[in-house]
Amino acid sequence: MTVTPNVREYAAGLPTDALPAYVYDLGALRVHAAAVRAALPAGVELYYAAKANPEAAVLEALRDAVDGYEVSSAGELAHVRQVAPGAPLAFGGPGKTPAEIAAAVEAGVHRWHLESVQELYQLAAALGNEQQVDVMLRVNVPVAEGSLESVALAMGGRPSPFGLDPSDVARALELLAGPIGQQLRLRGIHAHLGSGLSAAEHLAVAEQIVNWSAALAAKHGLRFDEVNIGGGMAVDYAEPAARFDWVEFGVGLAKLLDRRPELRLRIEPGRALTAYCGFYTTEVLDVKTSQGEPFAVVRGGTHHLRTPATKGHDQPFVVVPVQEWSHPWPRPSATGQISLTGQLCTPKDLLAQGIPVAEVRAGDRIVFAMAGAYAWNISHHDFLMHPHPNFLFI
Repeated sequence: MTVTPNVREYAAGLPTDALPAYVYDLGALRVHAAAVRAALPAGVELYYAAKANPEAAVLEALRDAVDGYEVSSAGELAHVRQVAPGAPLAFGGPGKTPAEIAAAVEAGVHRWHLESVQELYQLAAALGNEQQVDVMLRVNVPVAEGSLESVALAMGGRPSPFGLDPSDVARALELLAGPIGQQLRLRGIHAHLGSGLSAAEHLAVAEQIVNWSAALAAKHGLRFDEVNIGGGMAVDYAEPAARFDWVEFGVGLAKLLDRRPELRLRIEPGRALTAYCGFYTTEVLDVKTSQGEPFAVVRGGTHHLRTPATKGHDQPFVVVPVQEWSHPWPRPSATGQISLTGQLCTPKDLLAQGIPVAEVRAGDRIVFAMAGAYAWNISHHDFLMHPHPNFLFI
């Protein structure tokens, strides 16, 4: 089931002038987040990567399940601080501006993920003489060949703008051993290397990150309290039921911590927490055939839901039939394989291609599932200046 029954019922009852709409099932989100939290062993902190979906209601729904939030800009920082005042924040991102650093210092960020030697200097310069903050070095940790072969999006394990190159770590540690270290307290290593990993794959990468971090600490006579292994848990849009195995992941992390009891591990999932709670709901405007291929044109499109165009996949959906047809002309319809497109004047406005359906008719509702992450917030909202969708929470 890609669409929860309560969302299907809710979508069927929405008036036409409420569409398109993002419908969020906050109850389902809370249940999922609680299950993720329960699967993680003691010694593992769960932070939510706000970039995946910063909707205030989503952030609030996660509050009881997460230990904090990861933010990557001053805008995210201010927004999350307003929605969840007092919640621990980790501040990351490869291009921190002086103004963002100053804002994060003022906000009392819980953890800093520093991505270059220059960022050490910048953060130290922004602090007052008596101020101290906790920092982690984000490193492009080397991993065994093939460890990241399956990832959908690689941030490390190869040339990358993210994090320190291993060859620069010694210089960073040298600085932290000097006067800068009085202001920047080094807590450990951060390494988010890729997205789209299964539980077994993520555990294999995590073990390499932890072992590399332990060897680095031993080499330099340091003690690391924390290792952040990032997010990147797989979300399969082609097989919505094939979810990341959080139980397997938790068992594996517990074994890893048994071998490194001095460490605290932190994970920062985004998509894998919220993708399943969001549904882009719209209606079919027209159904037509072009050179033997049927198309359903829906209200809205990739300017609202850019995910399928960005990732090159078909967005999973269900057709919710609407029996009423008030027009005097015949109702356009099609059966078999059909492609769903939006209202934009580009062939790239494609939400799903060649998907089998029993029937789809003009006036029917389409509910796109797995639209709770990297959806509205990454879309080109104002292209063609169509109205923005509604946002509804159940």
